[in-house]
Amino acid sequence: MTLDQAIDLLKKAVKDSHLDNQKHIDLTLVDASVRADYEKALMVCQANVAQGHLTDDELKIRLGLNS
Repeated sequence: MTLDQAIDLLKKAVKDSHLDNQKHIDLTLVDASVRADYEKALMVCQANVAQGHLTDDELKIRLGLNS
């Protein structure tokens, strides 16, 4: 799975929070049969951050978690 594929998948699990109108990734929104794909996507994203391919802030922007 590429970084772009991981981000596209995770965008489907972004949810608005009731706390300060902040968005977050909520894996309870996805069917259990595909949850492993979402977990893999999270690992791909975090690995890319750890390797310095993008910053945590850049990832959050691409996921739509902040502007």
